[in-house]
Amino acid sequence: MPERLSARKILALVADEATFEELPGRIRNPKADGPLGWQGYDASRARAAERTGEEESVVCGTARVGGTRAVLIAFEFGFLGGSLGERTGDRLEAAYHHARAHRLPVVPLVATGGSRMQEGMLALTQLQRVARESALTREAGLPQIAVLRDPTTGGGWATLGAGADVILALPGAQVGFAGSRVRPPDADPAAYTAEAQVAVGSADAVVRPEELRETLGAWLRLLTTPAQEAAAPHALGTPDLPATGWEAVRRARAPERPRAQAYLDAYFTRRVSLSGDRCGGTDPDGMLCGFGERDGRTVAYAAQTGAATRPAGYRTAARLIRLADRLDIPVLTLVDTPGAANDAEAERQGAGAAIAEVFGAVAAARVPITTLVVGEGGSGGALALAAPGNTWATPDSYFSVIAPELAAAILKRPPKEVEATADQLRIRPQDLVELGVVRGIVEAADHPRP
Repeated sequence: MPERLSARKILALVADEATFEELPGRIRNPKADGPLGWQGYDASRARAAERTGEEESVVCGTARVGGTRAVLIAFEFGFLGGSLGERTGDRLEAAYHHARAHRLPVVPLVATGGSRMQEGMLALTQLQRVARESALTREAGLPQIAVLRDPTTGGGWATLGAGADVILALPGAQVGFAGSRVRPPDADPAAYTAEAQVAVGSADAVVRPEELRETLGAWLRLLTTPAQEAAAPHALGTPDLPATGWEAVRRARAPERPRAQAYLDAYFTRRVSLSGDRCGGTDPDGMLCGFGERDGRTVAYAAQTGAATRPAGYRTAARLIRLADRLDIPVLTLVDTPGAANDAEAERQGAGAAIAEVFGAVAAARVPITTLVVGEGGSGGALALAAPGNTWATPDSYFSVIAPELAAAILKRPPKEVEATADQLRIRPQDLVELGVVRGIVEAADHPRP
């Protein structure tokens, strides 16, 4: 079991030295033994206060984290299991109000067993207060980055944790809606861990305690310093244009051609990854998403890797684009896929709906989106990521309504006519410019890239 850090210890671990200032907490004058008259509740709170030195299960304040000011909400698990009651709701509401009033991001450092039974349904309804405050903060364009500690269960996970824009977790933390005492007796405990939540796309990363301040600081800086737009990257591959359509296809499929990783490394000085679709899936082999620093400002990215993109990849890209749009961060998309995954499992996972999400996110975005086709542009699975009117191509790429082999098959042409079909489709970069599908062909940088 990982070490259960107190609220003050996690705050000291995260906040820059001597920058934490606690926000005043609203103090209710509760009825004896709480709103339900639960016998012994006052005594339990008194023991919890004596044991922890806290008046409630959350400590809220402002601090700098890696140089960026934020509102920090630290749960004290030693105070009645970090449970939420009416006074907890008061403090959380006040913290979110302060964040919006001062335009600060919010960082919940969650460790809770859920709602406080001694306050009954009045405790459970605090989740509605928290959800509303989170929604208002989201509408205000302020980022929320949750850190999941041990344990993060019940309504705390389902609001402050899972409702955040970015979710980080400490190694080995118990994370799940059902706590250890209420889940089915035959449940696999490994499913209720931080690592398992990252694996299924419900959290973004596991971060070691000693790396937490630096990682949180990087996220906070990136999500609060947007660039004005994303310039198209320089070409990294061959500079000359293909003579035929089939040559364009061969170049785009060449194993040695630069892929998304190379383009992202050359474009950004540093970046952080967004992982998972929040629906139970990830696609690390088909889609890379995150935020990166370029010339001191932030650009979001969604980059296909050259493989067939799976539904989870499209949903993660849509999540990235919607988040960037809310935070006023421009987006760079890199197109490189033979097409969307079309196996039976992809259909069961909702391939069509997932692609539709990306089309919709791109169409609705208010921030500038820039697209570079860096390899294969295979049909609608590639077009979904392409920015209308602001798509560019590299010399070693192609963009096609369908792969030439499949086009020939549909037209009932023999295999020997595949190359001629590629020419007819007019899929070369220079064809795409002439057709008005792309704005232009990017060139290599004038100087070597790092």
